[in-house]
Amino acid sequence: MSGEKTNRGWVVGITGASGAVYGVRLCQALMGLGYHIHLVVTDAGWRVLKEELGWNSARREATLREQLGGYSGSYAYYPISDIGAAVASGSFRTEGMAIVPCSMGTLAAIAHGLSDNLLERAADVVLKEGRRLVIVPRETPLHAVHLQNMLALAQMGVRIVPATPGFYHRPQTVDELVGFLVGKVLDSMGVEHDLYQRWGEERKDGAEGNRERLET
Repeated sequence: MSGEKTNRGWVVGITGASGAVYGVRLCQALMGLGYHIHLVVTDAGWRVLKEELGWNSARREATLREQLGGYSGSYAYYPISDIGAAVASGSFRTEGMAIVPCSMGTLAAIAHGLSDNLLERAADVVLKEGRRLVIVPRETPLHAVHLQNMLALAQMGVRIVPATPGFYHRPQTVDELVGFLVGKVLDSMGVEHDLYQRWGEERKDGAEGNRERLET
């Protein structure tokens, strides 16, 4: 049911593309809303979490407890090689899956039905069961194969949300830019939130915000 919490939870995948903060913020946002998440991180994803956010990738489960503790929701973490995990089976019911950020390698594997690790298998399960799949590609520039793979997924009903933050809400911090993108992901998941100011809404400081004429 769109916008309503259930006990099924969401699968969240984090790959080795740049932009690990988006995946982390999505987990925090979902858990802050009371959702349960099933988290799968590739080895390359752990490398990026270490390089971009300073996470201790040698103590993975302890690091996750430090970073994802204290929210009303909960999480379960599955190692990337755990092909017997619950999310690898279509009989295990979830709301769907978001891969944030998604590398071009993972995107290609999903587009062509490959399942070489748990994250790819979980995405394949979501597709075959007709559940919602949201992918946030983070690569630039894009060549023809990247675009063809995205088109193939879009034609299967996958929501493609490129990691391109907007500026019409006049962000003042990096956190606001991150919040905008994660909010767009939540929109595609059908999850209600207040992470960013929508077009036409008044700014929280009482100004007219983006209702004003945009000037260059």
